[in-house]
Amino acid sequence: MANTKTGDPAVDTFLKGYSPQVREIAVKAREVILAVMPDATEKVYPGWKVIQYATGADMKSVFAALSPQRERVNLGLAGGVDLPDPDGLLEGDGKAIRHVKLTSPDAAAAPAVRELVRGALKTVKNGG
Repeated sequence: MANTKTGDPAVDTFLKGYSPQVREIAVKAREVILAVMPDATEKVYPGWKVIQYATGADMKSVFAALSPQRERVNLGLAGGVDLPDPDGLLEGDGKAIRHVKLTSPDAAAAPAVRELVRGALKTVKNGG
């Protein structure tokens, strides 16, 4: 059976509003983020429909964000505009942030996604 639970009540409550497929993608993406930085600060913003991951308490330390959609999960990455992206996964045209559209748990678990999360974390740790 697919894993659609995280063990974090705030995250699980937030994800309840989405399909099992989207929950499964979000849970897998969360595992990848927390594998890269196990002690990341995780904060759910239901109004913004996003879960943010940070190295500290301030907005400047946010390195990744999960934004569930109807059929996928967008993974937003700090400093994405400057990240090496050999697989061409990053999308968006903001000044700094780029996102990856995750359409399956396998996509979320891809080594390229892990590398992008690692890169975003480095960007934030090095002060942007």
